[in-house]
Amino acid sequence: MTAVLPDTFTVRPPTKDDAQAVFDLVAAYNHTVVGFADYTLDDAFDELTEPGFEPETDGWLVFDGDQLVGYGSVFGKGEFHVLDMDAVTSDPVVEAYLLGEITRRGRELAAAHGHTSVQLDTGVYRLDTGRRARLEAAGYARGTTFHRMRIDHHGPVPAPAVPAGVVVRRGTPDEESQRAAHHVVIAAFTGQYGFEVRSFEEWQASHEAQSTFDWAGMALLEIDGKAVAMRECTDAFIEDENCNYVGRLAVLDEARGKGLAKFLLRDQFALDAAAGRTGTLLHVDTNNPTPALGLYLSVGMTESLVIDSLRCTVAV
Repeated sequence: MTAVLPDTFTVRPPTKDDAQAVFDLVAAYNHTVVGFADYTLDDAFDELTEPGFEPETDGWLVFDGDQLVGYGSVFGKGEFHVLDMDAVTSDPVVEAYLLGEITRRGRELAAAHGHTSVQLDTGVYRLDTGRRARLEAAGYARGTTFHRMRIDHHGPVPAPAVPAGVVVRRGTPDEESQRAAHHVVIAAFTGQYGFEVRSFEEWQASHEAQSTFDWAGMALLEIDGKAVAMRECTDAFIEDENCNYVGRLAVLDEARGKGLAKFLLRDQFALDAAAGRTGTLLHVDTNNPTPALGLYLSVGMTESLVIDSLRCTVAV
């Protein structure tokens, strides 16, 4: 049952014009937990305008008078087996209300896609013990843990040698190269925690809509004319930390053991240092079936933040 808000509170769906208010709310909350915003206005705008996000049914703004005190959202992609959700507020009553609305809408989305249950996923900073306890009381449990990895650049970084037999394609400006990158992502990540297979068209549209993404920031590695690895970068952390962000790093099983992932990382470090970036960031699932954490540690990256993914299974 959805929690009841005080009579003075009002609720309405968000629009893109609410991006500043959402940013202010989320940044203020994050400051209380980790000491910095860890969120940008671009992040807020991109969330509210993500292709496939229906704010009229899948988003909630809670106001106490004119003051925004809560923001909630639920978003599905691919086959909608997993829904990403967020509920940001410092008020436990508002949080309970948002969790109720998100659960209700999650059931509707699952039923609409022919599922008998659905997974609701959200990220919680390891330091946010209060929110974790409230979510666990609401039926959420830890599914995996993501470490934000970072390496700082204090001057020029030497470019690594290209592995023998490998061709580097910088940028994916056309549909053929974008489809090749999409194929590598699907082949490498299918079956991993929280990953939903998206059609090429959905994947492409999502990238096109991101204000911090450019196809020039994607790279492919080819062997014998076939794409076997990819790297995707965005400007998501440039505004607040002047760091490049590696959003995806994928290598096909058949091409593992050739040093391709290390090359892609070191190549990006060199590019970022040359561009004046103070560092490079990425997130790694520490329960990844491949030894990804060890890979990032081996190239000099260190942990800067820990985020637990909490999951609740909701029956329709």
